[in-house]
Amino acid sequence: MRRFTPLRPDPRAALARANPVAKLWAAAILMGVLFVASGPITPAIILAAILASLPLTGLGVSAVLRRTWPLLVAAFMVGVLNVLLAPATAGGPDIEKGLALGLRLMGIALSGVLALASTDPTDLADSLQQQARLSPRLAMGVLAAVRMLPILATEWQLLGMARRARGVSAGWSPLLAARLAFGKLLALLVGAVRRATRLALAMDARGFGGASGRTIARPQRMRLADWGLMLAAVAVGAAALGIGTALRV
Repeated sequence: MRRFTPLRPDPRAALARANPVAKLWAAAILMGVLFVASGPITPAIILAAILASLPLTGLGVSAVLRRTWPLLVAAFMVGVLNVLLAPATAGGPDIEKGLALGLRLMGIALSGVLALASTDPTDLADSLQQQARLSPRLAMGVLAAVRMLPILATEWQLLGMARRARGVSAGWSPLLAARLAFGKLLALLVGAVRRATRLALAMDARGFGGASGRTIARPQRMRLADWGLMLAAVAVGAAALGIGTALRV
């Protein structure tokens, strides 16, 4: 569960200084292209562009891979299963469709992870109110949810240590391991609901639900570089679609 603790990007990096809403829009543009793309060429180009932009986020490559490897493995397995379990065709297994699906899922996962991991949660909440015109209640809810992820990760580790202290172990049984994991997940969910209820009551008592007269301590602005980031995402998506379509003809 350490992958739910926040990464700390270099604040001097270009994408770390970008406006949070601009990063979300850039990621959404690439995700939209990946959703409509067909064939493995377009998602491969977008995935290569995302990996090339990794140094600009201020995040270490090894740190990102340690946090995202379950998503990447899941995307790979989805592609493999799509090849193995798809109905047989005259030409044999359709490897191209499985490869395209796996690459699309990898691109969608990485674009979202990089956009959020390189963003300070407080800056995200402020930008959602100022640029996205989101209501303060929803923006503060997003901030609270992001801030709770490290707490949930710590509670998951505490649940595991408490069970080991009582001698509860799955041994070599995968079924027992799945049952214990489900029990830990249920306990974590119950604790999260209780914590969220107390937090919501505390935030309402402090006036976080007020819709009028609320000020912003740290103003967020859309700079020229932020518009350039979104235009770069449009250019990458259009180029990937064009190249993929041209090579499939």
